[in-house]
Amino acid sequence: MEINQKIQKVLNEQINAELYSAYLYLSMSAYCESINLKGFAHWMRVQAKEEIGHAMKIYSYTHERVGRVILAAVEQPPTEWKSTINVFEETLKHENKVTQLIHNLVELANTEKDYATNSFLKWFIDEQVEEENQANEILQQLKMIKESPQGLLILDSKLGQRKSD
Repeated sequence: MEINQKIQKVLNEQINAELYSAYLYLSMSAYCESINLKGFAHWMRVQAKEEIGHAMKIYSYTHERVGRVILAAVEQPPTEWKSTINVFEETLKHENKVTQLIHNLVELANTEKDYATNSFLKWFIDEQVEEENQANEILQQLKMIKESPQGLLILDSKLGQRKSD
């Protein structure tokens, strides 16, 4: 059965949002590189790769439902932050926004009685719990160390060990 046009439209918007997320995290990675925090930069690059994976998951699903993917321009992300704390405050804020977008998609799928899309989106709901938790955990650690050079270097080393899926 072909995908509902309203659902197709918002899935296309979500693809764009996921690609923006990747672009944002690459920009954050570049910022972290510029302040010599290569572990933070690595963590953000892995995050960017994950976001591209999310976009491609929606891309593939849209095609499986005989829908049409229409790519739109991706907005330019910010390039400067006040601190690593600010980077992760913005990361958490962004993940909260993505969570709301996913919830809006679920609400629309329910309204349109699109059970397949509703089922598909369950993975994203679960993924967002993980995304928000990771960002918040790092943010809270940064707040504990208060930009202490020693603490920052230890956390940088830890973040540099993040594995890519």
